[in-house]
Amino acid sequence: MVAPAEAEQLSDREWTGVLAVARAEQLMGSLACRLSGLSLPGRVASILAEARATALEGRRQALWEAEVARRALVGIAEPLILLKGTAFVAAGLDAGQGRSIGDLDILVPRQALNRVEDALLAHGWMWVKPDPYDDEYYRRWMHELPPLIHPERDRMIDVHHTILPLTARISPDAGKLIEDAVPLGGGFAMLSPEDMVVHAALHLLADGDLSGGLRNLWDIDRLLREFGEAEDSFWLKLAARAAEHGADQPVARAARLSHALFATPVPDPWRRQTALDRIFVRRLLARDGWGRSTRRATRLAFYVRSHWMRMPPALLARHLWIKWRRGGPGPA
Repeated sequence: MVAPAEAEQLSDREWTGVLAVARAEQLMGSLACRLSGLSLPGRVASILAEARATALEGRRQALWEAEVARRALVGIAEPLILLKGTAFVAAGLDAGQGRSIGDLDILVPRQALNRVEDALLAHGWMWVKPDPYDDEYYRRWMHELPPLIHPERDRMIDVHHTILPLTARISPDAGKLIEDAVPLGGGFAMLSPEDMVVHAALHLLADGDLSGGLRNLWDIDRLLREFGEAEDSFWLKLAARAAEHGADQPVARAARLSHALFATPVPDPWRRQTALDRIFVRRLLARDGWGRSTRRATRLAFYVRSHWMRMPPALLARHLWIKWRRGGPGPA
């Protein structure tokens, strides 16, 4: 990913590892776009061509799903603020090139949640999690409504009112996220460049166990490169914005990890690695040459960390006890 031309020198065995890890990390489309035009073995070229076609179809579906949601929310959430992969492709950002896109993620004002929910249900979306405890948990503590799915298109939508659970130790300013959103035209908007990086960093480091972390870190690399090259003052603005959201530490770590793994050009003060950073790198690279998960102890430690960061101890203990008794995982 860092030096595409070197791909022409890979052996068959090395290609097996590269493709297996890329598939496991949902980076096949990004890799395929990155290596487009190179002279590659026929089998590899065929696999990557298929990945590019799949990514293109995923892009089409994601944009259509955004348009359907926009129509459903006319007069309620205008412009409709897109998040994550759909925002990347709608804005034509480098991070959207070949990006694997799952759910449609949108951001709306918290005071509009009831009207947004009613409108989506009226337009055919349905609840994914009918369990009363899960429903109450999402509504009371999470940063989004319980997930909805449209059965005809089999596509899910995550309606966010902020970008971290309300129980998390960091509390981003949702009002500023919405106030400073950048219009895209056609009734859509995206977060400001600085907020987009803050969101990506928090999604990677403060809202999970780093599962799928390489894809998220690749997003960060692409965003930092594009925004940093477009504006000389970007890094100063990013530092200031991260501090406003109380997210300066995860944003700085995300930049360091991106520089370490993807050679992202970051200013010198953002490059000083810590001993803890090496543990994060170990977790991000916890796969073998067949794409299988490795380093079980490290993965378990980050799983525990993810819950610890998202909930205070008493709430965490209660939540895990209830979910254990019911035999199911907690809300994602």
